[in-house]
Amino acid sequence: MTTRRHVLVLAAALMAGGLPGAGQAAPVAFDPAAFAAAQAEGRPILVQISAPWCPICRAQKPILATFSADPRFKNLAIFTIDFDSQRDLVRRFGAQMQSTLIVYKGATEVARSVGETQAEWIEQLLEKAL
Repeated sequence: MTTRRHVLVLAAALMAGGLPGAGQAAPVAFDPAAFAAAQAEGRPILVQISAPWCPICRAQKPILATFSADPRFKNLAIFTIDFDSQRDLVRRFGAQMQSTLIVYKGATEVARSVGETQAEWIEQLLEKAL
């Protein structure tokens, strides 16, 4: 009985437009292979370099979450890098500090921002990757 109920709930969710979070750009920990694949596909990409102790990074997260749910950014690949524990990647991307947002259109970096917390400006930054 429980299995049938789960199947019915899943079917109803799919018919109603998908599962919660489906079609959203979800942040994932940086993975070199996934990053290279997204670049090869020509996808819009955001590399987010942050630190858990950073108040600016905390302010950026809900703004980025809002835009990741926007249908315009459904193909956006979001990769996160921890400023403190992934110093090799921080250097690879040339970041000088946490709260750095780097936007790619395929393999080409098109923009970057440091310390930005204005939703309009972050939106404009992300639109450069489309």
